[in-house]
Amino acid sequence: MIKLYGIPNCDTVKKARAWLAENQIDYEFVDFKKQPPQAEWLEAWLTQIPLETLLNKRGTTWRKLDAAQQAEAQDAAGAVRLMQAQPSIIKRPVLDKDGSFSAGFSADAYRAIFA
Repeated sequence: MIKLYGIPNCDTVKKARAWLAENQIDYEFVDFKKQPPQAEWLEAWLTQIPLETLLNKRGTTWRKLDAAQQAEAQDAAGAVRLMQAQPSIIKRPVLDKDGSFSAGFSADAYRAIFA
């Protein structure tokens, strides 16, 4: 089973969804706005995706956080709590292909994953 996690209006998520459709790959889309990320998902993703990758510090959501909130994300437990409270801070999309996780989208990376 393939799952794609993200926010529907995110441009990168749109690109990933379009790529999957073009390549006729069936998947389930999990919308963070309708189903916030669970701690178990985040902890599983962090076993394969480095925290520095999964926690998007380049976006506006991160920049809007105060210093105390940003400091909370210095360890995995704090980062999980922050990502649950602020799903927009998660690098999107997160792809789950048979228990293998990746964050972000590039056509080259997806071609390799689905080769």
